[in-house]
Amino acid sequence: MPFVRELTSWRAGPSDPGDFPYSAVLGEFQRVGKHFVEKELLALLDEIRTRVVAAADRAVPGATGPARLLCDFLDVALDKWDGRYDYRSYLALPLLRLPCTADDPVAGPEDTPENTPETDPAGARRDSDRLLLRLVADALAFELAAAAGATALLPEQRPGPETVAKRLRLGVRAALPALSRLDPARTVDDPEPAVAAATLHALAAADVTDDEERRLRLSMLPVYRSHDEYLFVRVLQAYECVFAGLADELRGTVAALTTGEPAAAADRLAYARDRLAAAGPLFSLLATMQPESFRTFREYTEGASAIQSRSYKLVESLCRTPEGSRLDSAAYRSVPEVREWVLAGHPSVDAAHRAAVRASRLAGADRDRVEREMRAFADAVLGWRRTHHRLAVRMLGARPGTGYTEGTPYLAAVRSTPVFTAVGHGPCPAAPPTNTGGCPE
Repeated sequence: MPFVRELTSWRAGPSDPGDFPYSAVLGEFQRVGKHFVEKELLALLDEIRTRVVAAADRAVPGATGPARLLCDFLDVALDKWDGRYDYRSYLALPLLRLPCTADDPVAGPEDTPENTPETDPAGARRDSDRLLLRLVADALAFELAAAAGATALLPEQRPGPETVAKRLRLGVRAALPALSRLDPARTVDDPEPAVAAATLHALAAADVTDDEERRLRLSMLPVYRSHDEYLFVRVLQAYECVFAGLADELRGTVAALTTGEPAAAADRLAYARDRLAAAGPLFSLLATMQPESFRTFREYTEGASAIQSRSYKLVESLCRTPEGSRLDSAAYRSVPEVREWVLAGHPSVDAAHRAAVRASRLAGADRDRVEREMRAFADAVLGWRRTHHRLAVRMLGARPGTGYTEGTPYLAAVRSTPVFTAVGHGPCPAAPPTNTGGCPE
């Protein structure tokens, strides 16, 4: 096997992490699917991780260069071999490095608005938008390449021309808000879907660093050979990016309420609401998956479920502290670091709002505005949950979920759980004609 020869040759030489034969290894994983990689290759990669990468990492504590990248890649590639395959490793999130605090190790009880270092909200928002744009644009580039016969990647169950055109239109629509936030002067308005998608991809790639490009490429490790798994992975990665950004906004909201800055709190809630609503077309894009294709590759994703999403649980618990029964459920036990953080008594928007009202830091028109934004954000979250449930029913029906979950009954049970309790909220408004947010139609 040529790729094995490349690996053994690399190991026999200086074993420089920067020269690791990523293309050969990635090509083999993508050729057969992660679930079907030969044990010989997995054992060799495990040996490399133990003997070479671990030593290099120990030599440079906290390394973020080539050695750290190789460690991250091998940990993701060997998740099934290690018996620790889950949602986070399936989506290769350590490789993407979500540019938000939601992807950092969850802090302990000392993580409060008073002593948490100030971050750069504008910079975090920009990094998040750049990643979201790259993820969506890359998914569309794959669709274009497959339709043109320019790639042999994931060759099974290719979609027809009409489905591809629909994906290109929806993908461009899903990416345009991020593109506009990054630079209002840049836009994509060609009526031809293929041209618009190609333009979007060119704009997304315009200022990408070599490290960002490599990490994006390495983060595509599907379990099987079904074409639609590429779209599935990229959309889920994009939503993880969105929720990581929402977690940052909610942290900022807590800090603003705690320090007596109601206008800043309302602004961050409004931004979070708009960000979640603008991500609505991602669900429409995901809904173009062929159900039979989804059912094919999901047979090999057992152990990985969105119930394990750290970013989503951070958003939920930053809104308000979950009840004991929720914390003891599989949803939170699947993200133990978040559960421990909640149990340690971290602050939430709900608690910060109540404390600000009691301390007279939030009153009058300021209180009205903050509560109005809390209700609007809650409506956006409830709409997202309902759309998620509807799509899951379409794809799964009565089948159980992966990750040893009950599937759609779980989503049905939690879709109306209150986002906040400090304020009530009215009925969820109808979705706008563009279906870019709000509740499902």
